[in-house]
Amino acid sequence: MTVKEARAIVNSFDENKNPSEDEVFLFTEAMGYLIEEEKKPQDMLYLGGYYYELRRFDLALKYYEMAAALGDDAALECLGYIWYYGRTGERDYRKAYDYFSKLMDKGNLTATYKVADMYKNGYYVAKDPARYASIIEELYGKVKECRSVFDPIPEVYTRLAGIRREQGRGVDAINLYLSAKQCLAQRIGINAFFGNLNIMKWLIDDLYKLLSFDEEDFDFFDLFYLLKTPHRICFRYKGRKLTLESVMEGEECTVKFGNRWFRDRDEFFREASVSGTKVTALYRDFYGFEVIA
Repeated sequence: MTVKEARAIVNSFDENKNPSEDEVFLFTEAMGYLIEEEKKPQDMLYLGGYYYELRRFDLALKYYEMAAALGDDAALECLGYIWYYGRTGERDYRKAYDYFSKLMDKGNLTATYKVADMYKNGYYVAKDPARYASIIEELYGKVKECRSVFDPIPEVYTRLAGIRREQGRGVDAINLYLSAKQCLAQRIGINAFFGNLNIMKWLIDDLYKLLSFDEEDFDFFDLFYLLKTPHRICFRYKGRKLTLESVMEGEECTVKFGNRWFRDRDEFFREASVSGTKVTALYRDFYGFEVIA
């Protein structure tokens, strides 16, 4: 294999929406070859991210540490997440704080709100709600000028919405949640990473604690709210009528979409598809949402 051949394999894999086992094997072999030959931290970070999305966190950690050793700041952020959430089975808030605080000092917006979270929760540092609120308020002034859906707009807006809710400023909180929802929906349409879906789920749950749900006017991501309890829902895609049903099983609902059952709403949003394409990539083309009595 040559570098040129390896790059061609990686580029082809990037465009493949449904790779076979053989194609996955070739991709990982090509990435391993490129990392060995060129030792570029962006390749290490890319392969680590691939494994992270697959929840193979031990391999993600390996490649993130390789990239971090070469001075890659993005790898430090990824390592902070691994230790903050204990992705490999062990939480280490000291390591997480060290990684995030280094990046915070460099102006990294994501690392900054994670440091704020540590003050909110008392992880490694002393719990300090005032410090948490101060950091988030300052961050809001920065991220509201951002334009990319991959900037941490939803993450900061939802945190500030929680602060506004505690301050009794419910209308402000609702508006922040709605703005965050719009931005996050666009991001998920590009990349339905499980972390983005979790943020949307929590956002929807919190939004409808403040806002009455209107069964006559809702959208695709509002299904996070409806699928918590038993419902039958229909919507349309290219003239086809699609049906969705949630049924209580134990303490939460399982979800049926077409001929397939999903363990819960999370699995539905992660895995459901129409004609081989994930629903999260098609959501803009869904219309006519309706709760069936």
